[in-house]
Amino acid sequence: MVFEIRNKVALITGGANGLGFNFAKALLSKGLKGVTLVDIKENDGILVEKELNEIYGKDKVLFVKCDIANYAEFEEAFKRTIKKYNQLDILANNAGIGSDRIWRKEIDVNIIGTINGFILGMDHYLNKYKSTDEGVIIATSSTAGLGGYAPWPVYSATKFAITGMVKSWGCQFHYQRTGVRVVEVCPSATATNMLNTEANFLSPVYEGSMETIKSEVEHVQKPEHVAEEMVKIVKDAPNGSIWVVEAGEPAFEFSLPKREIFKKE
Repeated sequence: MVFEIRNKVALITGGANGLGFNFAKALLSKGLKGVTLVDIKENDGILVEKELNEIYGKDKVLFVKCDIANYAEFEEAFKRTIKKYNQLDILANNAGIGSDRIWRKEIDVNIIGTINGFILGMDHYLNKYKSTDEGVIIATSSTAGLGGYAPWPVYSATKFAITGMVKSWGCQFHYQRTGVRVVEVCPSATATNMLNTEANFLSPVYEGSMETIKSEVEHVQKPEHVAEEMVKIVKDAPNGSIWVVEAGEPAFEFSLPKREIFKKE
């Protein structure tokens, strides 16, 4: 059965700009009842809340300033969502930092923040407050988390970690106990603020390895395209599945190889 977007409520981290903002617009255009946008950037968030409420209707959008690496702050965003909408059906674990120069913060947001989202969503909120039999958590990883990028090894490692979360929480055991389906989207280079950030290498020497991902950065896609593909993934992708969106093409499912097949004798 296809998961319908209409009359559902979503919480999106990293929602003040970039992919999170465009995902919110894509969901709202398909009849979403309401959405909470979570972001550390307060000024951007306030402006986006006003903009989207003017476009899609009063009280459709709630902005909550939050550091997702702080569990208590993150939980407050969930509580405010339930207070306003009385339900929560979709969690987009989307927020991320793409700067190895501040790698400890990168780990806090990309790994700790995403773990916080899974725990809160899976065990405390979507399982209890979803409006139908099924809720959905979509986690934003990256093609860097499937093969690694030499210019950004720490960033790549954090995205590999998200794949581990999805394959662990996205199993039949957790689905049966919660009714929450878990899926992952891995975009290639996308035109967001993250991509435009300068000085995001561990040190200047790492910039010399950009040639190794030349084909990736030469085919930058629009966040609007990725957002529309994410909606399709949320609607009917299987539990625990991984989806790649690259070069503006339709999403395709990616399967992790079974280690027995590639065992070296």
